[in-house]
Formats: sequence, C-alpha cells, structure tokens
Amino acid sequence: MAAPMSEGSPALEPGAAPYGNFPNYSRFHPPEGRVSLLPGGLLRSLFPAAARPLLGLDVGCNSGELSVALYRHLLGLQESEGSLDQPAAGKDLNLLCCDIDPVLIERAQQCSPFPASISFANLDIMDSSAREPFLSSYLGRFGRSTFDIVFCMSVTMWIHLNHGDSGLMEFLSFLSSLCKYLLIEPQPWKCYRAAARRLRKLGRNDFDHFRSLAINGDMAERITQILTKDCAMELVCCFGSTSWDRSLLLFKSNGSNHESSEQEQ
Repeated sequence: MAAPMSEGSPALEPGAAPYGNFPNYSRFHPPEGRVSLLPGGLLRSLFPAAARPLLGLDVGCNSGELSVALYRHLLGLQESEGSLDQPAAGKDLNLLCCDIDPVLIERAQQCSPFPASISFANLDIMDSSAREPFLSSYLGRFGRSTFDIVFCMSVTMWIHLNHGDSGLMEFLSFLSSLCKYLLIEPQPWKCYRAAARRLRKLGRNDFDHFRSLAINGDMAERITQILTKDCAMELVCCFGSTSWDRSLLLFKSNGSNHESSEQEQ
C-alpha cells in the first residue's frame, strides 16, 4: 500500500500517485463530466419495483466529490441540497464509499452533506481479509448479502498496475459477485502509459506489473469481455464518453445468486 498522503504533502502530478490517491482529483476531472452522461431517473428505470432503500457501493471514492455528485444526480437533488434539505434521501438510497487512502476518507467524512445516508470508509478493496467482513457487516444492517448497484469510476487501471492481469480479473469477478448492476469507467491504455511515465519522471519506482500486462489495448473492450465472458454479466448500455475519453459502461448480472431489494419486498 502506498503511504497515505498528508494534508501538507505537495499535490502530485495527475496520474503519479501509485494508487490514484492524489488529493485534488476533482479539480481536473470534475464530477459533472460524468454525472451529466447519466439519464435522469436511472434508478427508477433499473429498479422500478424495488423496495427502498437501494444499496450502492462506490469503490475508490477518493475524497468523495464524485460520490456525492452521483448521489444527488441519481436522486434528482439540487447541488445545494444536503440532508437538512432532504432528510428522507436515505430512504431511497444508502451509499457506501471506500478508498485506500485514510486521509482522503477523512476529508470526505468531514465534508459529506449526507452523513446519514452516505458512509465513507478506509478500505483496501483488494485485501480480502478486510473487505469481506466489512462489507458483510454493512450489508447485514439491511438484511442483505449484495448491493443493488456498484460504481467503479476510473479505478481499474490502478488495480491493474498494482496487482497485474490476475488482480484485475479477480477484482472484476469480485465486483460482479457483489451487485445486480455495475457502472464502470475504465481508463484507456494511454492513461497507463502516462501514469507510468509520470511516476518515473518523479524518480519513483515503476509499477511492478506495467511491462508484463497481457491485458492491454482497448481497455473498455477488454474489460467488457472479461465481465461478459467470465463474470456472468451483460452489457446493458454505454452512456457515452467523458471529455477526457472515458466510457461509462453499465452491466447487469446474469447470476441467480444476486438477491435484490425487489425480491425482498
């Protein structure tokens, strides 16, 4: 695990943080660039008969700006509205957000406008000994064993660079087992090269797996192949691409082991 950055640390050049945990991410990739691609009423269309609250998981949430923007967008809330304005928001959607960097999580917790319905937690999602009891405990509070929807926004590259091809496949398999729907934003291959180059430019060690990755090229297509062929998911739609060339892909589980809130009414 990379050493967590402190508030006094100099801002890292984009892509240089070994786990993507740089402190001002939303300044160069604003949340609006993603949420504006998602249709209004998405949750209602995906879960028309589901009991509330729906449960969501945001993996690699950084300091939470995108998590909050997604929450507001999915519930149709105004940017200025928080839990004081919308005290019933948690009845519609509860969102668990996790990140490997405790400093970023602390910042997210301090700034969250929905502390009762958006939870932020420091968690290494690749540490099975930590993630499984933690996620099971959270889901158990709602009498559930899976989430309705998981968000994975520009995280796959960091998993891939730090854990290799097998780590990426294990990560995607784990996410697919956790949810009915998966909204994922893979980084394109050019971002891999840029991340490695910027790390070297700062005089740091190269990513352990970068030069040996056999899963490469069109990463949106490669990840789609893994999810559809190996993880029992189907591609529902692509919501388009951001101005920085990242596709938003929505997948649905074909597995029979995913109970949803629709089945628990």
